[in-house]
This record gives sequence, structure tokens and C-alpha cells, in this order.
Amino acid sequence: MAAAVIEARDLSLTFQTADSPVYALSKVNLTVNDGDFVSFIGPSGCGKTTLLRVIADLEQATSGSITVNGLSPHDARLARSYGYVFQAPGLFPWRTVEKNVGLPLEIMGIGDAAERVKRNLDLVNLGGFEKKFPWQLSGGMQQRVSIARALAFDPRLLLMDEPFGALDEIVRDKLNQQLLELWERTAKTVVFVTHSIPEAVFLSTKIVVMSPRPGRIIDVIETNLPRDRTLDFREAPEFLKLAHRVREGLKAGHSYED
Repeated sequence: MAAAVIEARDLSLTFQTADSPVYALSKVNLTVNDGDFVSFIGPSGCGKTTLLRVIADLEQATSGSITVNGLSPHDARLARSYGYVFQAPGLFPWRTVEKNVGLPLEIMGIGDAAERVKRNLDLVNLGGFEKKFPWQLSGGMQQRVSIARALAFDPRLLLMDEPFGALDEIVRDKLNQQLLELWERTAKTVVFVTHSIPEAVFLSTKIVVMSPRPGRIIDVIETNLPRDRTLDFREAPEFLKLAHRVREGLKAGHSYED
């Protein structure tokens, strides 16, 4: 049985505001196993990104428990257990591609930075672009640089917060295929936030369907899809069946709204 990379039990988070408390997450129970590709999907404001930020120690739970690689999120962050890919690439325009990817390695004082940078740029099919600047790249290429940067120190876990949400559908489809191939080659555990049902079904081994605020998990769908699937697979009956189940779960979740 695969080892648990993330374990959340009765996890809740409440933000205190001047007017009234905001209940962001409510009694979330979730296990993410080694090698999983898990997508969080739900309406805007349902707590998808908040849950990802709790895993990354960017937010702290109000109650319940969570471990990342058997550690608290704080200790996992200090142990550099994960890489984080944000919605925007967040590249420094005055640094070349290789300097952007190598920045975490510079900060950590890792000696074989050049070799790691080259290896990870090759992983995202950007070999040969080392000396380019971000403004010379397309939006999709910039996001691939940010993925290479997150992989630079070889984390076991990759956290991705809607990394393709701002891209057009054609580019997004291509990056979905490339990300699936990258996951297959590296055997990383991936946690991925998305608003797209086709994207969640195409990429995932497990889809976590969340309700509107306060964020609850209302369904966890094991996809059991072949790992070598291509974009054409989105027309297959089993793909459409899974997409329908996700859509029905999202509709049912709206019963929690006030």
C-alpha cells in the first residue's frame, strides 16, 4: 500500500474579520498517497486554494490535524518537502530562465545548481531556452519555467494552484498533456487546484469535489484511468462518466449554501 504523503483529519479554518468570522474550511478529511495526482475542484470561494495553502504552511488550521510527509506543515516546509507553483509564473524579468529556475538553489546554497537547472528545464521541454528572459517567452512557456523552478530542489510533493487558469484552451490542453507526462516520468505526488472539470478528470488519479464555503469535501472520486492517456481520451465513455459524476457532485454541493 502506498505511503500517505498528506493526512488531514477534521481540519477546519476560520478567518477572524472585523465584522464576523469567515468559515473557510470545515472538518476536511483527506488522504493523499505517494504518487497520487489529486485535483481539488469546486466553485470560487470554496476553500480549494486555502486548503492548498494550509498544506504549504501559508495558512494555519484553526482545528483538526494535518501532516505532510509525516511532519507538521511547518516542519515540512523547513525540510523543503514540496515545491509550489502559483497561478501566475512569478518570474523575475531581469533574470534569465536559468537564473529564475536556479533561484531556490542559490538561496539554499546547493552546489550542483547548473546541472539541476538543465535537468529540470529538459523535463519541461525548455532545453535551449536557458539564456532567454521571461519577456521573450509565451505565457505557457513562462508557466513551464515556474514548474521547473518548483522542481529544482527535487521535492517529493508538487503543489499547483490553478497554474494554467489564465491560458487559452489550446495552450492549456498542451500543458495538461505535458504535465501528465512529467508526472509519469518523475513519480512525484501532485496536488492540483482547478475550476475545470475536463482538466481535473484528465489529469487526476483522485478528484476531491468541494462544496461552497465553508469548504467541505463532498466526494472523493478515484479515476483509475490509464496513465498513458492522450487528449483524445476525453471523448471516451469512461471519461465522460467521470466528468458527469464530478458535475453532479458540484451541483449537489450547492445545497450547503445559505
